[in-house]
Order: sequence, then structure tokens, then C-alpha cells
Amino acid sequence: MKKLLLIAVVLSFGAVSLFAQGEIDEQQAVFFRNERSFAILLNSDGLGVSYREAKRKSYLNKRLLEIDLGTLKHPKEYKISNPYTTGTGTFVFGKLNSAFFLRAGIGHQHEIYQKADLGGVAVRYFYSAGPVLAFYKPIYYKVLYPITVTDYEIKDEKFGVSIHDPSDIYSKASVLKGINEIKVLPGIYAKGGFNFEYSKQDKVIHAIEAGVQINAFPKSIPIMADADNKAVFFSLFVSYRFGVIIDPLHPEETKFSNLFRKNKK
Repeated sequence: MKKLLLIAVVLSFGAVSLFAQGEIDEQQAVFFRNERSFAILLNSDGLGVSYREAKRKSYLNKRLLEIDLGTLKHPKEYKISNPYTTGTGTFVFGKLNSAFFLRAGIGHQHEIYQKADLGGVAVRYFYSAGPVLAFYKPIYYKVLYPITVTDYEIKDEKFGVSIHDPSDIYSKASVLKGINEIKVLPGIYAKGGFNFEYSKQDKVIHAIEAGVQINAFPKSIPIMADADNKAVFFSLFVSYRFGVIIDPLHPEETKFSNLFRKNKK
């Protein structure tokens, strides 16, 4: 009886030891699972794209390094067309400059809820901050100048006092017009939100993100002529993020082509 009891105790400790070792191996393996991803951004003041690398710092936490590129728009930008011409396209009447931003930052991500299985959803919160550069370029219009009752001369000009209403504009000029007049304004940014990762593949990332962000500059960016321009751009955003798990133990699986393979685990 004592021998049987002793054998049972030994086997129990062995089973616990093996189970515990399995947990350790699983958590250790997690530390190799860094991320590399891209995103398409939809902001309340523009559009953008993003690149991010997420390096695991602990079981539920990652450090984020990211680069974002996007547009900055004034809330009073409305596209219209010349009411007396057809086929000329649309333009924003009164727009002085088109603006976009380039920013790079560092941040943190924490996993709140883990996936129960590959069919579940992982929920995380994240935040990041860093420097931002605003680039703004003058907008040129094709302005109509009457020569006779029926003939007009067209000149490429910036918006100014000679333009009184939309009928003075034939269309917008080439987007490359004024590119040599680009100005740069440095600032800072911060953003935060939630990440909902729902991929059914173990080495692939598919996620929806939503949150708030702010781009702040030392002076207003002159986007519109007859409206209050802003130095601080506060907006809501939603994005679709896609990428891959970086696993140095299996480098052959660290490919963006995995995004297009079905049922890969």
C-alpha cells in the first residue's frame, strides 16, 4: 500500500511538472512573436497609411514603433464645380494650400482579452506619440479672364482677390503645380485607441483599430482663405491593419505573402 501511494505521488508530481513545463514553453514562445504591419487610415480630417513594428516586452505588452503618412483637411472644404461649364472636374473654392503630415512615434500596446481560439477576437489598447512634420503646398486654379463676349483666356493662379466666385474658375490646375513652393512646419502628435485583432490564421494579422489623435503645430496652417485655420488638429480615426507575425525560429513563415494564403496555421 505504501509503495502504491509512493508511486502515485511520484507520478502526480511528474504530471504537474510536465504540465508546468508546457506552460513555460508556451509563454517563452510568445516572446518570439513580434509583429510587422501596415494600415489604411480613415480620419475625420483626412486619409492616411501607416507602418508599425510591435516588439513584445512581456506576455501581454508590446512596444510600438510606427510611421504614419496622411492628409490634413479643413472642416469647411467642400468640392464644387463651375456652374457654367461641364466636364471640368471639381475643386475646393477658396483653398490656399493642400496639407499632409509625416510622423514617427513610439508607443505601447497592452492586451486586455486574449483569443480563446483562432476564431476569436483579441482586444488591446494602445497609445503612441512623437514628432510630426506638416507639409503644405499652394493650390493653383485655372482662372478665366474674358477677352470678348464669348472668348476667355485661362491662367494658372493661386486663389486671390481676382477670384470672386466659382464661375471665375475653369478647373483646378495640375497637382504638381507649386510643388517647388512646399513649406514645412514641425510639431508633435499623440494618439490612442483600441485594436480588435480577428485573424483566423496564427501567423497573420487582421485587425480593426479605432481611437482619437491630435496633431499640434506652433502656428496655424493656411489651408483656407476665408475660414479660421487651425494649429491643432483633433480627430477620430478608424483603420484596417494587416501584417504578419515575426518568428525568428521559423523565418520562412515571416512573409507578407502569407496574407493571401487561406487556412494557414
